[in-house]
Amino acid sequence: MLLTLTVSAQELTPIHADAPKREMRAAWLTTLNGLDWPKTKATNAATREQQKRELCTVLDQLQAVGINTVLLQTRIRGSVIYPSTIEPWDWALTGQFGQDPGYDPLAYAIEETHRRGMELHAWVVTIPAFKTDQARKMGSKSLLKTHPELLHQLGGQYYLDPGMPATADYLVSICHEIVSRYDIDGLHFDYIRYPENATSFPDTKTFQRYGKGQTKAAWRTANITRIVRRIYEDTKAQKPWVKVSSSPIGKYADVSRFSARGWNARDAVHQDAQGWLREGIHDMLFPMMYFDGNHFYPFAADWAEHTSGRIIAPGLGIYFMHPQEKNWPLGVITRQLHYIREQGLSGQCYFRTQFLTSNVKGLYDYLQRDFYAYPALPPACTWIDSIAPSAPTALQTETIGRSASKLTWQPASDNTFSNGSRSSVRYNVYASTEWPVDISKAENLVATGLPECSYTYNRLTAHLYGMHFAVTAMDRAGNESIAAQLTGSTPSGKSSHKRLRIGAKGQLIFASN
Repeated sequence: MLLTLTVSAQELTPIHADAPKREMRAAWLTTLNGLDWPKTKATNAATREQQKRELCTVLDQLQAVGINTVLLQTRIRGSVIYPSTIEPWDWALTGQFGQDPGYDPLAYAIEETHRRGMELHAWVVTIPAFKTDQARKMGSKSLLKTHPELLHQLGGQYYLDPGMPATADYLVSICHEIVSRYDIDGLHFDYIRYPENATSFPDTKTFQRYGKGQTKAAWRTANITRIVRRIYEDTKAQKPWVKVSSSPIGKYADVSRFSARGWNARDAVHQDAQGWLREGIHDMLFPMMYFDGNHFYPFAADWAEHTSGRIIAPGLGIYFMHPQEKNWPLGVITRQLHYIREQGLSGQCYFRTQFLTSNVKGLYDYLQRDFYAYPALPPACTWIDSIAPSAPTALQTETIGRSASKLTWQPASDNTFSNGSRSSVRYNVYASTEWPVDISKAENLVATGLPECSYTYNRLTAHLYGMHFAVTAMDRAGNESIAAQLTGSTPSGKSSHKRLRIGAKGQLIFASN
């Protein structure tokens, strides 16, 4: 990436002084029916490349607005977007279930996301399977053929029965396959709960067989928690740095003075999400807070009070801003964004990507120019690992063109986990006109999560403004090393009291203090 500079009077606008250096900035990238991606079906070489280009365009847009975490829908409903030995290909890739698109979309998405300095979390829809009218289209790997004993029908759809012990085994096998084969940063569960109309779920025989004196409600809650615990333990045994999360119902339970009106995570669908944090079988939560007013603020405060020291980043229903939905004004979302920061929550997540990248009601512009004025690192998960990697060494620059230079350094190393595994290290680049570069300031961040030991920048810009550089190493848990500092020179007559930020088009912008 080449660092460039343009400055205009309009661009030297006030910047958001409270923007934190650490913040979860995530988006759900939906592959169900190609809602966010893909739009083109990969049926030949040309359309396969077009499908890849579409993904890169989306990732470029997310990177430019400041998103640092992509939740990519990897298992949809009994079908997947990677070559699985367990379940069939999803039809969104080619227009047909079970058809190979000619490449591995998950591997490609991971590579391209990491290239842009973002994390990729594999989003796995857990309990719902396919609709009944799709059952015969799923092929030989269909759950209906491989494990029909685990399925129940309800409302025109098949669901796995959480009360069957083998359901946990099956979902562990799906997640194990993903974690073992792919360099994902996180594993994200969706619908890790009973269906909306849980009282109608046909699991009476399962309860009679396995209930063992419990109330049905307690038994169901224990079933979901058992599945969560099993997957968490299996994931951490393989790759301790993979972050496990889910998207629970946005209201955990009734709160003082405000009722969830029968729709909450704990009581309506047996999803004890706050309990998972307390037990330590979740690293983060993205509650689906697709509400406003007293349906949002008291429940967001409740999440903030029950983090158990882990990450909670509310999911915002930005699709409600669309005129064909609830036609919310932009102010609904901007007020929620500021409230989340004020409450000390770890960040936010957007449902869904297309409503962000299409700039509905100007949200994309608002984030890029104001709320996300600076880049941000994802919050550190110090309970996974609290030991920072070593610092990069031998920081230096070399000329590579008429106006470009490359900043290079020697790799850092990270500690080994108790199971003998070692994760990769990524790099953050800081720039400032003051030396040494203060790496505590978000405004000094210019590149995050780089997988390689180099960064290309505009040499003329750097010299003109007397820029100094610093580079840190960051492990997969988010621990950051001390900085390797590289001093530049401040030309005579040039003030070094400048502030640096990233502009709307990814350019560097300096604003006087």
